[in-house]
Formats: sequence, C-alpha cells, structure tokens
Amino acid sequence: MVPDGYKNQLGVERVISSPVKDKVIMTRKSKTLLFSGFKWILALIVAFIILFPIWWIFESSITPAGELFSKPVKYFPEHPTLASYQYLIDNVGLLPKIRDTLIIVGATLIVSTVVSIMAAYGFARFKSKGLALAVSALLGSMLIPDVVTARPLYEFLQKVGLYDTYTGLIIVYTSGILPFTILILQNFLKDIPSTIEEAAAIDGCGFFQTMFFVILPLLRPAIATVCIVNFISCLNNFFTPLFYSNGISVLATAITQLPLRDNMYSIPWDLVSAMGFLIIFPIIIFVSIFQRQIMEGIIAGGVKG
Repeated sequence: MVPDGYKNQLGVERVISSPVKDKVIMTRKSKTLLFSGFKWILALIVAFIILFPIWWIFESSITPAGELFSKPVKYFPEHPTLASYQYLIDNVGLLPKIRDTLIIVGATLIVSTVVSIMAAYGFARFKSKGLALAVSALLGSMLIPDVVTARPLYEFLQKVGLYDTYTGLIIVYTSGILPFTILILQNFLKDIPSTIEEAAAIDGCGFFQTMFFVILPLLRPAIATVCIVNFISCLNNFFTPLFYSNGISVLATAITQLPLRDNMYSIPWDLVSAMGFLIIFPIIIFVSIFQRQIMEGIIAGGVKG
C-alpha cells in the first residue's frame, strides 16, 4: 500500500496522489461546474422573460401595420420601418410631449430631492413629539389613494390658478413622491453617526459646509437610488397629468390621443407599441447608466450597524 506522502533523502515531504483523492477532486470540480452552469441557465431564463416583452414592443413598433398579425408569427420584421415614429412626430405632437415630460419630471426630481434631504435630516437628527407626529402623518399620507384627494386638489388648483400649468403639475408630482423619498433618506441618515458631524464642527466647518462636504457625499448612493425610483414613478404616472392638466400632455398620457383606424374598435397597435417603447427607453437608459449607484444604495440600505 502506497502512503499519501513520504520524505525523500533530503527530508522534503513529497505527496503522492491516490486514485481516491483524484476522484474526490474531480467530483468537486464537477459539482462546481454543474452549479455554475445552473446559475447561467437560470440567469438566461430570467433575462429572456424580462427582455422578450421589450423586444416584442420594439419589434411591433418597427413592423408595418399590415404585417403585425401575419401568420405564422414573425419575431423579426421582414420590412422594418420607422413610419410609426414619424407619424407620432408629425401628427401626434411627439416632440412637445417629450419637452413637457422633461420639464415636469426634471423639476420634480430637483425639488423633491432638495426638500427631502432637508426634511430627512431634521427627522433623523432631532427628536421631539412634534417631529414624531410629523413622521406618523407622513406615513399615513402614503396610505391615502390618489383618487380620494383628486377632487379637492383639482378644485384647489383651479381656485389658485395652477390648473393646467407646469407649476401645478410639479407641485402635485412632488407631493406624491415626497413621503417615500423622505423616509428612505431618513433611514440612511440614521446609519450615519453624528460623531462625523461633530468632528467636522471641531475642524471649523459650519452647518452648510458639513451638509455639502460631509453628509451629501455619504448620501450619494441613497440619493441616486431614490432619484432613479422617482424618475421611473414620474414617467409612468398616468393619473396625475391626465386629471390635473388639459393642454399640457406628457408621454404617459399621449397614448390616449392616438387616432383610431377604420372604426372605433380598431386599435393602432403599431403606434401604441411605438409610444410604449418611447416611454420604456428612457427608463432603460437611466437604469443602465446609474446601475452601480442603484446597487450601492441597495447594499447600503440592507447593511446595518
């Protein structure tokens, strides 16, 4: 019987591999490869489930209307065209809708982020019964459906002259996302020790210097995360611009202005697909650019201590 190892004349131990040990190593490698292969297959399945609907919307948007319902089903258009997008630009006013969307969503993100940072800092750093009641009221406001407050808010905006204005829509958009944003940033601020601010004060930093050069850099992952979530929420918001505006139209409501073909029951699926893809595309680009910040925000929010 050959031992697993022995020492030569110089006293150096030499290891002799046995068939049993080689078999164990091969078994471990096989399990590792099998597990890696399973993970890749699962990832491909999930990616297909997520990406196929997006591809189907894009494919339908560049397929001529007469070929959309051809049989057998074609997953790649034979005669791709951008006629649907050109029609939206020429007849549906696509460019003004994109402009209105950028103005409203961009201003909403800026205002909501600034207000949320200040409110979250106050809730996280100061303690009083009044602030506790304010946080409770903030949580309670998230439970109220938008439909419940629609009519009184509609009448209020008409009386103050903010109905169908950029300012009115920005206020409504901002009020809708403030509770979520404040609560998320408050949780992040609670994890930042106040001793950091005390050290900055000892070094001669004022309040605003501490906020800009100490707190905000630490909050960057959280701010990026809430901005991305709010961007998607604002872009997908259908009820607010439809109910509180008439002349201002954003991409989310533009789908209601698409002309019908032939009769009232004929839906222009090529135009619907083109408009749907235009709504999805900015979200894809936004998330692709800031995916690192999203992951940092999720990890920072999940790790406590």
